[in-house]
Amino acid sequence: MSNKVFSADNQQGRPDIRRDPSETTRRTPLSDEEIRAYFLGALHDGTFSSNKRYRICQKNIEWLKFLKELLKNIGYNSWIYKEGKNRNVYILETLASFMNFKFNPFKIKTEKEKIAYVKGFFDAEGGIPKNPKDRFYIQLCQKDKGKIMKLKKILENLGIKTGKTHNPSVNKNPYYWRLYVSAESHKDFIRLIGSYHPDKMKLLDKRMKI
Repeated sequence: MSNKVFSADNQQGRPDIRRDPSETTRRTPLSDEEIRAYFLGALHDGTFSSNKRYRICQKNIEWLKFLKELLKNIGYNSWIYKEGKNRNVYILETLASFMNFKFNPFKIKTEKEKIAYVKGFFDAEGGIPKNPKDRFYIQLCQKDKGKIMKLKKILENLGIKTGKTHNPSVNKNPYYWRLYVSAESHKDFIRLIGSYHPDKMKLLDKRMKI
């Protein structure tokens, strides 16, 4: 393993003994099922490497460290490394067997797991304005229209209203779909869904104080 790796366990995907969660995950009381649902949502921004590892790429290494702790808490290994010498980009890799790009979120039954799934999706593929002075919005994006339509349905089942799913630019990217949370549901989304991503958490917290 390269010396660029920040932390690495054995790479079999699942250790024999579950370790205690870190302080971060102790402040995030999720069941094993909710953690899995969160990752299945976050996996929408993930890739599958040629060596059969699931990869999540991020500039914010703190979020990846958080993901690593969540995986450890349900008994799975993962490792984080910087991609390239001159890029401020980090990769989390895991062999966790529950990961599945073809997962159907309609199979999620409990409300808590649905919330966790949407939160993971938002943390990976969601957007909000960085400047608190800008007009506020909450958007969720995805290349697969079918997946974004399922997410829309789940949000509606949770009582969160959304706008029309649309493609911002058919000419530039015909396979890019965007969904906005309706303005009347912004506070409900922040209260019910929220975020575990450090950057988004700060922005949402500031927005709630305005």
